[in-house]
Amino acid sequence: MHLIEQPLLTASYNSTKHICFHCQEVCPDERLRLEDKYFCCNGCQMVYEILNAHQLCEYYRLDTHAGQTLKNTGKTRSYTYLNDPEIQDKLLDFNSNSVAQTTFYLPQMHCISCIWLLEQLGKLDCGITHSRVNFLKKTVTIQFDPSRTTLGNIAALLAAVGYEPDINLGDITNAKPPLISHTLALQIALAGFAFGNIMLFSFPEYVGMDAETFRWFSNVFGCLSIALALPVLLFSARNYFISAWQGLLHRQLNIDIPLCLALGSLFLRSVWEILTHTGAGYLDSFAGLTFLLLIGKWFQQHTWNQLSFERDYTSYFPVAATLRTADKEISVPVNRLVPGDIIFVRSQEIIPADGILLKGDALIDYSFVTGEAAPVSVRNGERVFSGGRQTGAGIEIALTRRVSQSYLTALWNNEVFSAPKRAKDTMSGLADQAGRFFSWLILAVGGGAFAWWWLFQQDILTALNAFTAVMIVACPCTVALSIPFTLGNILRILGRHQFYLKNNGVIESLAAFDTTVFDKTGTITHNTGQILTYKGPRLDFDTKQKIKSLVHHSPHPYSRQISTLLSEIPVQPVEDFEEIPGLGIRGIVNGQLIEVGSGKFVHAGTDKPAGTYVSVEGNILGRFESKSSFREGLMDVLKYFKGKKKQKDSPPSGIFLLSGDHDREAIALAAFFPDSNSMFFDQVPQDKLDFIKQLQQRGQKVLMIGDGLNDAGALRQSDVGIVIAENTNNFTPACDAILQAGEFARLPQFIQLAQAGVGIVQKSYLIALLYNTIGLSYAVSGTLSPLVAAVLMPLSSISIVLFGVGMGNLAARGIIHSRQSEPTYPAND
Repeated sequence: MHLIEQPLLTASYNSTKHICFHCQEVCPDERLRLEDKYFCCNGCQMVYEILNAHQLCEYYRLDTHAGQTLKNTGKTRSYTYLNDPEIQDKLLDFNSNSVAQTTFYLPQMHCISCIWLLEQLGKLDCGITHSRVNFLKKTVTIQFDPSRTTLGNIAALLAAVGYEPDINLGDITNAKPPLISHTLALQIALAGFAFGNIMLFSFPEYVGMDAETFRWFSNVFGCLSIALALPVLLFSARNYFISAWQGLLHRQLNIDIPLCLALGSLFLRSVWEILTHTGAGYLDSFAGLTFLLLIGKWFQQHTWNQLSFERDYTSYFPVAATLRTADKEISVPVNRLVPGDIIFVRSQEIIPADGILLKGDALIDYSFVTGEAAPVSVRNGERVFSGGRQTGAGIEIALTRRVSQSYLTALWNNEVFSAPKRAKDTMSGLADQAGRFFSWLILAVGGGAFAWWWLFQQDILTALNAFTAVMIVACPCTVALSIPFTLGNILRILGRHQFYLKNNGVIESLAAFDTTVFDKTGTITHNTGQILTYKGPRLDFDTKQKIKSLVHHSPHPYSRQISTLLSEIPVQPVEDFEEIPGLGIRGIVNGQLIEVGSGKFVHAGTDKPAGTYVSVEGNILGRFESKSSFREGLMDVLKYFKGKKKQKDSPPSGIFLLSGDHDREAIALAAFFPDSNSMFFDQVPQDKLDFIKQLQQRGQKVLMIGDGLNDAGALRQSDVGIVIAENTNNFTPACDAILQAGEFARLPQFIQLAQAGVGIVQKSYLIALLYNTIGLSYAVSGTLSPLVAAVLMPLSSISIVLFGVGMGNLAARGIIHSRQSEPTYPAND
């Protein structure tokens, strides 16, 4: 798309003012006009023409103040440098012949119209196939066809419609966030400088000097105080006023409006007193309030950045990759992988980092990244990308990048994989409602106090004092701060103990579930340490090699057990590998069809005993049987979940077992699930999903615990889904939490900590209510000075943060650190 620069038109002053149809600014003249629409500059007119030509003028109907002004933007910036392969390699999240994906930061994004337009980019550039906005982070993720458009063209298009991307190649190095932003540092420095000097200029007032005797002194230093306070108003406090104004434009009462009323009234009253010689004003309080507000803002940002940073870099998924060395394969945590390592990726495993395909037939499902379900075939020597899931036989990959934990976390948190009927984030919704209600309450109390002192007591000074103090001392932001800081700290603590949650909403859901459903294999049983035996005719070396070659490509626990049993036997290439979830695997090895799976899968007949059968060219040879080794502490875990509060008309037990295996272990499992109606065997993935739906239709909130292999649908359908991860890279975006298998026995403690976090939030609400009740009672009396109120306001916010974080740490010590595991139960014989 090529943009043609035109010289700006100028004209003499026109007494009739016109408003720019795009950005709502005043037009300098009426020459830039299309029908009944006027524009302030060529840029705004051009954006309108682009949107109108593509029938996207709904943008203006969603929000009358949607457009960004394009005046004084200079010449169109060139983005051709983005087409350089080396730069694209850094900026693109994914890149293939037909699909590429990138994410841009757009600081101009501000309203629903922005979201709507940015998600309609495909209508402006036919090469863009999909765009998705993250409004909180002000980012847009764009998928496009590299054969039809380029990264440079997309960046130019965004700039042309008023959303110039903020591109900083240094951002992708994942450097630790700075201690404080440059702008906020300048704002704090200016406010602090003005605060100190205005207090110095007000020294005669503090010591009781007569203003009439030293009128010249008061006039000079009063004007100097105004000169110092004006930059504080225009620069240091501007973000509060901008936020309040945008809230009013969108007819929303945000928490910055009472603050702006307090700041504005303090400033205007002080200027009026100084200029009319009726008083010394409160500019020191004004500057001090701004300074303390900004210090509190910095403290909040710093604490939250610390929590977010620690979570981003320590909450890597507790999964491992299979590292291939010269003579063996070893399992290593994904965060230890480095460029140059060669890894083996089995069927259904996630590729943890970008690399080059070395060996094998890669058929990769990139739906986690692009949303496209069709697998992509990749040849040897071609690139493969992080986040893809191998669907065929195992492949070897030489890594070209380190594992990006933040990128994997982004995939995990992708809203595309959220449960379709996830319970609403009730606590966060309550916080939003409480914040709005509290803002209205502040305005009502402040206005009532002002009216009382002015109309009934005839005391305008006390009325102004009362109104100003109410606006300052009341703190609706304490309600909003409690959830992110308290629950964010709980996320951090749980992550340190290898229990990884997607977001704050999962903590709230963990505090509300009443029914628990367990998978069996790989969930309540160990993937390793089980006794595996073969029953059937003796297998020769050639047959063992074919079986080992097939199971080597599957991450299923039974396949891994068989592979371990035949560990000394080398593998051969496998063709046409296929894995049917919940049933078995098949493939062609050395020209023969090999099948390993359930009796139903190999057509063994219903009269055959349970086990994992082996079939060669349709001939059943025998079966593998394993005796499960239950996880340590299983009995205590089940006792905890069975004691959870149940809904009315619920089934007889609060815990259930859904297993894809035969019921041969029903007797052994009866010690853990004594109610026979709570165990279900021979369950295929669809059966598990349907069972979860039935429980939810009864009004129950279901926690599903599985291994993520054959129960992804059930995990997604459940209200909370937890995956037990052991030594394979098999996490699924459908789950809400990942628990390292070694921490299984402490799962009840982790859930108790999540419940404690919700309780801490509720207690912080009570503290905020008590604080504001006391503060407002003093403020309406007119006896609370603005400076004292300015000190109390940020202190209340800081106290809420310290209370939430401190109580969370204390709860963790009491629940997790001080409790030792009970005696474990022996494995089943």
